[in-house]
Amino acid sequence: MTMEEVDSGRDAMEIDGCEPEGQEKMRENAVPDGFNANYLKVYYGKLFPHSDLFKWMSYGNDGKHPACDQSYIGRREFSFTLADDIYLRFQSFNSVHEMENSIKEKCPFKIDIGPVYSVDPTKRHAYAQSGDNVFTPVERELVFDIDITDYDDVRYCCSGADVCLDCWPLMTVAIKVIDTALRDDFGFNHILWVYSGRRGVHCWVCDGRARRLSNEQRAAIADYFRVYKGNENSQKKVSLVGPALHPFLVRSYTEVLKDFFEEKLLPGQKLFSTEERYKKILEIIPDESITSELRGKWQENRRSSISKEDINAIRWEQLKHMLQSGKQKAQGLRRCVEEIVFSYTYPRLDMEVSKHMNHLLKAPFCVHPKTGRVCVPIDPKSCEEFDPTSVPTLSKLLEELNMGGFRADADDEWERTSLGKSVKFFRLSFLQPLLKSCKEEIESAYNAKLQLSKNSLSW
Repeated sequence: MTMEEVDSGRDAMEIDGCEPEGQEKMRENAVPDGFNANYLKVYYGKLFPHSDLFKWMSYGNDGKHPACDQSYIGRREFSFTLADDIYLRFQSFNSVHEMENSIKEKCPFKIDIGPVYSVDPTKRHAYAQSGDNVFTPVERELVFDIDITDYDDVRYCCSGADVCLDCWPLMTVAIKVIDTALRDDFGFNHILWVYSGRRGVHCWVCDGRARRLSNEQRAAIADYFRVYKGNENSQKKVSLVGPALHPFLVRSYTEVLKDFFEEKLLPGQKLFSTEERYKKILEIIPDESITSELRGKWQENRRSSISKEDINAIRWEQLKHMLQSGKQKAQGLRRCVEEIVFSYTYPRLDMEVSKHMNHLLKAPFCVHPKTGRVCVPIDPKSCEEFDPTSVPTLSKLLEELNMGGFRADADDEWERTSLGKSVKFFRLSFLQPLLKSCKEEIESAYNAKLQLSKNSLSW
């Protein structure tokens, strides 16, 4: 959007007390679609949940309990991306007012969150000059980044950054599989899923023991999820080895992946509708005699009376029958059915993001500059209901503020906008239980320390 367009949109964007009736009111308060710094200033000034973000990053250390680490939040890195891709790394804040004022003043197009360092990141150069390598990350949430562009070889409705309701369920499946494993297999409780604003999802695991994992431990957890190992040049992207699948993979397959593949992905992406598409699937099968027989059968009935709606399901059943019939068991081909399903549906993680403590990740409630959509939390319990195309946008939120008129008290303005539901979910379902757990952990550690001190004195 040019500066002229921005200027011309300022009057429509301005929040005032004018409340004309009906359609005239909607036209009066309409805000042009798009993303610009003027819109963003209003958003940061009236809607962005600064205090919630600060409380989250403090993990209970902003209280008055004697065991609170008052330096904790001041050692956390925040990174701002300004207009024209100007990066401000290693920002830190000691109070919510300091953070809020900096965000409002600099109006970052993106806010990234980094690790908690051993010292204040703004003073890292002073420590570097001392010769001691004391500036190092000591704590960071376990994070996961899943991008739908990594699924371009299995979706035919969109490509690149484009997303629609036919391919977005791939992200829903990823949330279900990863979230269940994090809770059931690793015992984590405080997990936040966030829409990236355009084409993917981010996961923040915030339990204390998750934040304190070493890079080696993070890599081990990431490797636990590592099934999809292919790239665009490899024909077989998943290899399920061993006499039996790991219980995690069995659960993922039976509870999520199999039904999704057969009921949603297969008909939605029409995986067997053309030779070009089913060729990719046949390439996963290592037995040339089977692939030749199936290919011949499908080429013969191209002009048959089979309806286009049925052809994907029919060909899938034919393939399964060929691979899972008794005579194929000895050849080890029965596993190919699972490998096909995993190849097309299993979560494709950006492994490097999860392995390293110092990796930056975009903060929740940022606005994506390409789409204008807010990076809202996703409830994993109802993630299949999440629609990325209906997420609040910057222009829509400003329209909603305009419709409500000007209020002198700017606190909790988000409550009268479509952002309200997301802020309430973040606060009630994630933040409050997390802070309760953090305060209990701080209290427990403090009491244990006191008891140890008493024991040493009595000795």
